[in-house]
Amino acid sequence: MKVMQALAAAAALLCGASALAADIPLYPTGPAEDAAFIRFVNGTAEPLQVLAQKGQPPLKLEAAKPVSSFFPVTAKSTIKGTLTVGARSLELGVQAKPGEFATVVVLPGAKGISQVTVQDNPDDFNGLKASLAFFNLDASCAGAALRPAGRNADLFKDVKQGSLQRRSINPVKLSVQLVCSGANTGPALDLGELKAGERYSVLLLPSDKGPRLLAATDKLAN
Repeated sequence: MKVMQALAAAAALLCGASALAADIPLYPTGPAEDAAFIRFVNGTAEPLQVLAQKGQPPLKLEAAKPVSSFFPVTAKSTIKGTLTVGARSLELGVQAKPGEFATVVVLPGAKGISQVTVQDNPDDFNGLKASLAFFNLDASCAGAALRPAGRNADLFKDVKQGSLQRRSINPVKLSVQLVCSGANTGPALDLGELKAGERYSVLLLPSDKGPRLLAATDKLAN
């Protein structure tokens, strides 16, 4: 059942994706029923390069486009590669179950860079709603919550560091406000007009200026 839900979610992502010439297959894949999906997020202030296979051009994530599409991968096997930011490199080793969507976030660290992998297991997909997820990658934001800007009702509440929450919402124009320790933190983030049948992510990332929000539309690589 999980795999069928994931395939339905993947089909929805594919329908909402635009053709991107820069998207290349990073990893070999097997039968569709064994597929998982992986994307990369650059949470640093410098360009990130993801080298998946020797002899293949690296995937480059600049500050202007820090989130990649989701790439299909073979589930249950170790997904390897090298993550490089400037002179700092980190070996990647991630496993995903069939139907899982893995988000690998590269963050600055005291001794170089680090990576956090958050697994998303999609629920039943509602084509009449938009699907919104909130990822917390910043341990400094206690009781991380997300609410519509100018309102007190939380869309997501107490999201633990290194985890996510996802929900279906009405397809409306939406701006969101980060809440840490019960107080509004940073400026509101405009998500624009959400569309029915599409999936979106808001990622909470650390920075030198404090917690920050990053928005992304979840897409499958073409």
